[in-house]
Amino acid sequence: MPQISTHEFERLPLRVHDFLAGVTLHDVWAIDLPRTRSGITLDEFLGTASVRSQVGCDCCENGRSRKGSLLTRSLAVRTLLDIRFFVGRLFGWDHEPASTARETFTTRLTTADRSRSLAPAGTREGLFRIVYRFENEQLLELINYTAHAAVLSALVETANGYRFYFGVYVQNVGRFTPVYMALVDPFRKLIVYPSLLRSVRASWNQANGEVSIS
Repeated sequence: MPQISTHEFERLPLRVHDFLAGVTLHDVWAIDLPRTRSGITLDEFLGTASVRSQVGCDCCENGRSRKGSLLTRSLAVRTLLDIRFFVGRLFGWDHEPASTARETFTTRLTTADRSRSLAPAGTREGLFRIVYRFENEQLLELINYTAHAAVLSALVETANGYRFYFGVYVQNVGRFTPVYMALVDPFRKLIVYPSLLRSVRASWNQANGEVSIS
């Protein structure tokens, strides 16, 4: 479940490269998926993947299935998230700052972006909010006292199948952000994201049983 180079990711014709210009790409991951037919879009996949929890940096929504959700949590991931949420409640990390409305990435949306998006900007997705959802590209956003983060999911059809990309952008909200990211990075990279990508593959295999007969 490889973490890939930013060079490969930045060559893709995605809106996010210009949209989040000036925001640090923290890391990006990819997984190859088998082909059952041509023309499967990310939006179609998200709509047919009936799995639970929220795609994100270090947080999930409990107990509800929704479009855009791909991560089936393992015991290790659930335990880490329980600890993270407990600490977050203890220190008040997860509240949205009062300045959120003027800092949100949705203020960067153009009229064309809003027209193209398949979901309204600001729609809740668990602890995240949708910035935009295009056919093959989705950007979610989270703002709290630890970081201003964005999560990019993209699906690209290749010569041999499909490739799912998962990128995380982080903008500092204060001096604590680099410290926080350094603390959670080992858990994200060794446990959370490998579990997420395995779930993407399992969800793809399950969903393709549905879309291949449509």
